[in-house]
Amino acid sequence: MATDKMRWGEAMLMETDKPGAATEWRRHYMLPIAAALGYATSVIHIYGLGPYIQPISDQFGWTRTQVTVGLTLSTLVQAVFSVPIGLMVDRLGPRLFGLVGVLLTCGAFALLGTATGSPGQWYLLWALLALATLPVQATIWTSAVATRFEASRGLAFAITLCGASIAVAIFPLMGSWLIGQYGWQRAAPIQAAIWAACSFPLIFLFFRGARDRRRGEAETASAAAPAIGATLAEGVRSSIYHRLLLASLLFTFTIIALVVHFVPILTDRGADPMRAAGIASVVGLCSIIGRLATGLLLDRFRGSLVGAGVFLLPAAASLLLLGAGNNVALLIAAAALIGLTLGAEVDVIVYLTTQHFGLKTFGGLYGGLLMALSVGTATGPLGASAIFDRFGNYAPFLWITLVLMVASSLALASLPRPAFARPRGH
Repeated sequence: MATDKMRWGEAMLMETDKPGAATEWRRHYMLPIAAALGYATSVIHIYGLGPYIQPISDQFGWTRTQVTVGLTLSTLVQAVFSVPIGLMVDRLGPRLFGLVGVLLTCGAFALLGTATGSPGQWYLLWALLALATLPVQATIWTSAVATRFEASRGLAFAITLCGASIAVAIFPLMGSWLIGQYGWQRAAPIQAAIWAACSFPLIFLFFRGARDRRRGEAETASAAAPAIGATLAEGVRSSIYHRLLLASLLFTFTIIALVVHFVPILTDRGADPMRAAGIASVVGLCSIIGRLATGLLLDRFRGSLVGAGVFLLPAAASLLLLGAGNNVALLIAAAALIGLTLGAEVDVIVYLTTQHFGLKTFGGLYGGLLMALSVGTATGPLGASAIFDRFGNYAPFLWITLVLMVASSLALASLPRPAFARPRGH
């Protein structure tokens, strides 16, 4: 307790040296946009996989579990290396990781089009993709933004993490159209090339955190100031950290599975692939709204309560999907609720990490939380696939989603007031 008070005092002494929201945006307005494009790249294999599931399954005679197990392997690899990558970012800065990672990730996604129907080769392609995505995980993009924004950190994080919303809105439609025109094996490299051409130039020009100085550039006062916060050991021993881990795991286990399988859920009900992709794009569009709204709310209200409320929306979406049948209006409403929450979980978890533990070891601590997010991402789609293969429908998984969403919401609602929160009005 005394330690927390000392840290609070240190934070208050440094407040007068930190710029306000308007100054932060004037200096670094392009950084969250560039980071958003980088974050979208990091999930191209997750949110872009949906349209490929059925044609791959049809061509090779695989179950949906066999098709999606590569995604599980990829995200588990990311989980294993999340903390080491986070610690390296704390030490070296995120720019180099981001630049190299974007090119590697797009190249590895393109290679999926070389699949021959051999399960061993398919798993090898996903192993390469797993390694390629290590330098573009969320820690890289959020750490740069965290060092440049404080007064408006919630909104800056929201814009950064809107990259996944862009991915959900664009990648299913792009993939479905390209598959229809060229077949899935040619569609994968074309999709990767288009995205690399759109994203890499802006990332190269504008993605630079406080630790990423140009050659010969002097450090700014804010960059030179020592970061305050909990050590890695203090953070991982905290019950607050344990609750954040639990909320991260339960939420991503269900929400990512809902997004990855959303197109198959609709096509199983008789929707044609393009119509299903069109409804699924509502998830991405509403996700942008949800992220921005969540970011604004986090800057104004207690973050744990904002997160607890947001985490309940997929439960309502699951109820709609269970009872919607082929009712397009209800399916769109379910897509909208999923979208309003999608990615807000990362926004909330990142924000609460800075609020409760400061920036001293943000990369390492968030790396641990990213491990939980990655494990949920890895196992959720596979679990949904296994349930579909066992029961022939997704209804049991939708009931599981409802229960886990309530549990994750309660985990956040139980958090105490944060030790490193910037006072409202500063």
